[in-house]
Amino acid sequence: QVQLVESGGRLVQAGGSLRLSCAASGRIFSYDRMGWYHQAPGKARELVASITGGGSAYCADSVKGRFTISSDNAKNTVYLQMNSLKPEDTGAYYCYADLRVVRYWGQGTQVTVSS
Repeated sequence: QVQLVESGGRLVQAGGSLRLSCAASGRIFSYDRMGWYHQAPGKARELVASITGGGSAYCADSVKGRFTISSDNAKNTVYLQMNSLKPEDTGAYYCYADLRVVRYWGQGTQVTVSS
């Protein structure tokens, strides 16, 4: 059993910064990829950023230059540094982890960016 616990979401003003964390625990020795999805109100979940166990990172075009994904493999934790936040970044952020052919999800953390 693998659990993902996100933290760091809160209300922030436009232009501000947040750092989201996702800690994986349970029967995990290594992961293939971890990352973050964003689900804006009334919209589908969209991939924001991901990182492989080897450290190769991906960021969606919509957040390039503003968001950075990083990881601490010793802690099985992934971080999403979010800078220059915009109101359209508002929504739930879900962490995921791919272990072999299984994808695990966290419960989500809410980010609200006020204009």
